[in-house]
Amino acid sequence: MPAVDKLLLEEALQDSPQTRSLLSVFEEDAGTLTDYTNQLLQAMQRVYGAQNEMCLATQQLSKQLLAYEKQNFALGKGDEEVISTLHYFSKVVDELNVLHTELAKQLADTMVLPIIQFREKDLTEVSTLKDLFGLASTEHDLSMAKYSRLPKKKENEKVKTEVVKEVAAARRKQHLSSLQYYCALNALQYRKRVAMTEPMIGFAHGQINFFKKGAEMFSHSMDSFLSSVADMVQSIQVELEAEAEQMRVSQQELLSIDESVYTPDFDVATPQINRNLIQKAGYLNLRNKTGLVTTTWERLYFFIQGGNLMCQPRGAVAGGLIQDLDNCSVMAVDCEDRRYCFQITTPNGKSGIILQAESRKENEEWICAINNISRQIYLTDDPEAFAIKLNQKALQAVTPITSLGKKQESPCPSENLKNSEMENDKTVPKATVSIPEAEQLIAPGTPIQFDIVLPATEFLDQNRGSRRINPFGETEDDTFPEAEDSLLQQMFIVRFLGSMAVKTDSTTEVIYEAMRQVLAARAIHNIFRMTETHLMVTSQTLRLIDPQTQVTRANFELASVTQFAAHQDNKRLVGFVVRMPESVGGESLSTYIFESNSEGEKICYAINLGKEIIEVQKDPEALAQLMQSIPLTNDGKYILLNDQPDDSDGSPSENRSAESEA
Repeated sequence: MPAVDKLLLEEALQDSPQTRSLLSVFEEDAGTLTDYTNQLLQAMQRVYGAQNEMCLATQQLSKQLLAYEKQNFALGKGDEEVISTLHYFSKVVDELNVLHTELAKQLADTMVLPIIQFREKDLTEVSTLKDLFGLASTEHDLSMAKYSRLPKKKENEKVKTEVVKEVAAARRKQHLSSLQYYCALNALQYRKRVAMTEPMIGFAHGQINFFKKGAEMFSHSMDSFLSSVADMVQSIQVELEAEAEQMRVSQQELLSIDESVYTPDFDVATPQINRNLIQKAGYLNLRNKTGLVTTTWERLYFFIQGGNLMCQPRGAVAGGLIQDLDNCSVMAVDCEDRRYCFQITTPNGKSGIILQAESRKENEEWICAINNISRQIYLTDDPEAFAIKLNQKALQAVTPITSLGKKQESPCPSENLKNSEMENDKTVPKATVSIPEAEQLIAPGTPIQFDIVLPATEFLDQNRGSRRINPFGETEDDTFPEAEDSLLQQMFIVRFLGSMAVKTDSTTEVIYEAMRQVLAARAIHNIFRMTETHLMVTSQTLRLIDPQTQVTRANFELASVTQFAAHQDNKRLVGFVVRMPESVGGESLSTYIFESNSEGEKICYAINLGKEIIEVQKDPEALAQLMQSIPLTNDGKYILLNDQPDDSDGSPSENRSAESEA
């Protein structure tokens, strides 16, 4: 026997488009079978009707033959032989009538009745279960839509509980109806073969019994065939019983699962998140704009295939391309007061699509999977193992290690304040041979701050004391008067990556370790937002300025900057260590990490130049000699590192040269 395709009961709960597509094939087969069964029943009823007509006809013929004797013929000579002959024929016809009557009854019981039962019982059951499954699916979609509209803020717990219960009840109802529907469709594949062959067996047996007295040869020729057909039907019946028992056991096991399977977001507190996914599939809500200010959300089935995000609506044979994920970025967003939303951004920085997941676990797993795909991990020989390796490295990166391997040292304009007091040749001191361990640089478990150091209002309040607060959040002209009188003013565009407390400022290794931990933490927690700001380097301070409002967000005395360095491999990464006094006495050390549009060496050179200016300001002759060593442009500006201003973003207000009033 060929293998019988069947619907997997385990896929009933997920209700994926693939399962729906396979279900449509079974439904189409059931519809075709229904049409054919009706036509077959009409043909069989016609045969049965003809057989009944044959019974009536032979009965009428027998009576008519006997009636010949009762006729009053004017010329009735020789009628006695005719009458006796007709009596014999009437007896034969009566015997044939008995056989036709038995054949008609046998056809009714063994040919017509089974096909009627198959149509009224099995096909009607499938049609009824199909309607129930459709109603359950519609009810589940309505409950999911209601659940998706739950607000993220100011949510009513009572309403949320009712909606969650409604979703669980609808999902359980849909699951139960789909299981029953799938079982009926699977069983139909067996029953239809029985229903097609069993009536013909009855028809053949009836015909054989009818002709058996006069057609022994015909009977003998059909016995073996009918026997083999009967054996085949018996074997199919045995398979049907075994399959029905297996489906019954599977249905009981699937219905005995935990109720949490039907409840969305049941593990919101501690979800088990798989961060090594390179493939993901499931239902998401897609945000569509229908007007200038109006939007709609559509629940669709999404899956990742070959580095692409695909979407497959219900009833579709295959999915369509939604977004190429190579080099894309993904991040969680707040959208229309909905929970678990994330946005996919194209490599050129344009905002892409916004999607909403069903739960926190689904939201974070989708973000991790898209992030893994954007790194083109799927192109490696073993993508899953490669993703696990990357995440393990990221976890190790934020775990303090016992020792640091020796790094290949490259010259950078970083400065150790204690060594600079001993050496006046304006050269950068070399790194010490012994490299401290990670635990000596940064305490294990030190928290990382990913936002900018201070909001503008807090910083102004701290520096103004009891002075009146500007309602527009702008700094006053005399807030930082040293900017006008400073011998050095250098502006850089930077993006704040993170800051953290450190234990020492005796070596630049603490900056490299902080860079490693900040970048690793951002990769693990999928933090891609970076605050862009302007870093103003003067001969007295380091200032972080909001590029839009020009509000100073943070200010550091240049004398408090004890270490600064650029990354040895990624030249755009730069960091510095600040020593600040605490209110309870003593001092605290913090490292600040930035990503610059230009090379970090320029920032380090500007900081180094500012600190040298502070040192030589005590000696006017040394100051003049220092200023003469820096080349001037035609408009009186000092050029740092003999480099032209970096206009990477084309903004004329962001000057990369140091200005000095002679």
